[in-house]
Amino acid sequence: MPRAAHNASATLPPQPRTAVPRATGAEGKAAEPSTGPSTEARLSGREWARFLRRVLRATDCLLVTICVLAGFLVHYEGDQPFAATFADVNGGLIGALLVVMWVAALGLYRTRDPKILGAGSSEYKRVAAASGAVFGLLAVLLVAFRIQPASAFYLVSLPLGLILLPGSRLIARRWYNARQAQGQFLVKAIVIGQAEDVRYVLKRIARKSGAVYEILGVSLPGGRRGARFDADGRQVPVLSSTDDVVRTVGRCGAEAVIVAGPVPGGNQYIRELGWGLEEHQAELVLASSLTNVAGPRIHWRPVEGLPLMHVDVPRYSGGKHACKRLLDITVAATALVLLSPVLLVLAVIVKHGSPGPVLFRQERVGKAGKPFRMLKFRSMVVNAEAALAGLGAQNEGAGVLFKMHNDPRVTRCGRWMRRYSLDELPQFWNVLTGEMSLVGPRPPLQREVGRYERHTRRRLLIKPGITGLWQVNGRSDLPWDEAVRLDLYYVENWSIMGDVIIMWRTFRAMCAPAGAY
Repeated sequence: MPRAAHNASATLPPQPRTAVPRATGAEGKAAEPSTGPSTEARLSGREWARFLRRVLRATDCLLVTICVLAGFLVHYEGDQPFAATFADVNGGLIGALLVVMWVAALGLYRTRDPKILGAGSSEYKRVAAASGAVFGLLAVLLVAFRIQPASAFYLVSLPLGLILLPGSRLIARRWYNARQAQGQFLVKAIVIGQAEDVRYVLKRIARKSGAVYEILGVSLPGGRRGARFDADGRQVPVLSSTDDVVRTVGRCGAEAVIVAGPVPGGNQYIRELGWGLEEHQAELVLASSLTNVAGPRIHWRPVEGLPLMHVDVPRYSGGKHACKRLLDITVAATALVLLSPVLLVLAVIVKHGSPGPVLFRQERVGKAGKPFRMLKFRSMVVNAEAALAGLGAQNEGAGVLFKMHNDPRVTRCGRWMRRYSLDELPQFWNVLTGEMSLVGPRPPLQREVGRYERHTRRRLLIKPGITGLWQVNGRSDLPWDEAVRLDLYYVENWSIMGDVIIMWRTFRAMCAPAGAY
């Protein structure tokens, strides 16, 4: 719903927290001031992984037991005393077996693997797969031994487990992210490679929300220990040359080595580096030059020992888009009904706030370049478009957008409506008619599209949205290049669950409207 600063732009809110990886020297001393806990006071990445596994294992045992006991209570309610069920083969034995199998399956399916903690749907898919496998195996055993099935286990225990187990991991993720924001639980890492590749990787890691690495330093071809490497203004210690990485890992206690692009020695060097890191129990991480591709589109397939990465082609039609359209219709229709009193009040405020119509209709460019009339509550004076030419010198934005913090064309009531994105509410009608979607790239003006570069025109491959990744990651404060990157990422990688998350973040952003003007 929010905006990108133009009268008709539909864009949305706040910056995610950004955990900038600390750069420390080879002996663990900080290369720049840090306000977080000391290195000695923090758990290392390896230590927190062991701690987290223990916590999740104990939590899983407790929650699985609760789920099975809940099934008992429902199944035996009114038939016999609860304590007596444990003497019954159909009770205690099956329940105990189910607890053991369920907890074991959660371990076998690696649901407690720290590598997938916080990795979105990967955690939940493994929990669901493990739970489904256990109850499927239980059904086979009950039939094989001709034991009367306890339906309550399937009707109560399984659904309850599919709520509680992912819920426990969600809580663990929130706790983990909060600690990382404070500089704890970071994996100590060294980045190696050519200077430009190393600089690029450092920049990407620093920008990522919730980065998991604490960068100890870099190793470059011909690098000299004690020198400094400039990474876009950040001075990072040079720990060694690429020929001495293994000894450097042992000296500074690194837990991971990130290889940023090609290195001297090629594949043989990488292979020998992996062998050398084994004695230090350090991970080898290969940074791919493939960026802005979501995990579900990436698949690995080894061929004769060569790991090949396959990237699925983005799809712009089909069943998934039909589900998106169904979600759009349902939410838009519901919103228009529930918000009708609010819409009426806003219409009265706009009408009495300044002379002119209540609604502002502006031609925007939709999917495949098709123009449509986008609706908004009027938040500017009637002649706002004509007055734009005289404000060109005061443009504060980059790229093709016009941005101005104190735009004189904005009316008094329009200012607070824009701040909370209330002027965007009529766009639910555009969604209902199929011209827009709830989530998508910002709908551009025709004059903006005329200035698009070739790759930027990919924003027009799907319907524009009321909100999107851009809007929940900075709104008008976001640089044009970053806004385009986020929109293109969404175009190629969107999902229904991703849309739901963006809508939830939009609601939260409207309550804390940073970057809206």
